[in-house]
Parts: sequence; structure tokens; C-alpha cells
Amino acid sequence: METSIRVLVANRPRLLRELVLSTLSEQEGISIVGEAENEQDVPSMVAETKPDFLLIALDESRRRPPLCDQLLKKFPGLRIIAVAPNTNIGIFYWASLEIHSTKMEASEESLLEVMRGKPTRTGGGS
Repeated sequence: METSIRVLVANRPRLLRELVLSTLSEQEGISIVGEAENEQDVPSMVAETKPDFLLIALDESRRRPPLCDQLLKKFPGLRIIAVAPNTNIGIFYWASLEIHSTKMEASEESLLEVMRGKPTRTGGGS
């Protein structure tokens, strides 16, 4: 059984929403899991519907909407596509995780130091 791509669509602006819904609803393997009536509903709808993608409108400034930061911090697996309704511009946002490491002595004392946030005696790392 093929897994469909789950998409949540923001309801603003209406023309963008209608265009996206008519285009996506015809695509095999894509499932519209909901429509957010306003921006305040988006976080709770993302939590409820667990979409793979969120489609939102991009304002004319083309700055990353604050909603993106809020959502990507809480739902790092979410991917957001922001489309400017009056231009041919779209921006794809996603989160990534940085992984750091440092060498440590393989001892009980070193293990406890690391857990308590103290620097290890062996140092080094990235």
C-alpha cells in the first residue's frame, strides 16, 4: 500500500487556496488533510493532522514568516512551502539538526561530568 503525502493548506489568500486544492486533489499519492481557516489555527491543525507539508502564502516582503520558525521548532519534520500569490515566487522551508561531538574518557567520572554539563578532561571534538 502506497503512503500518501499529507498536505495541510492555509486558507489565506482564498485564490491561492482554491488553486492549490484543485491542483493537488487531482494528484495521485497526495492527500489534503485539512484547511486552516486562519493563521492562529495552523499550529493546532499541524499537531492534529500531522501533515508532511504545509502550504502557506508568502507576503510581498518575501521574508520568512514568523510562523515558519515557530512550527519548525515544534515540528522539525514538517516541510513548509510558501507561495507568493501575485508572483511566480515560492520558497521551501525545512529544519535540519546539527550534531556535535567531543571525545571523552570511558569512565564513570567522565560520564557523570558530561551528564552534568561539565567539560571533559580529554577535550577535543567538533
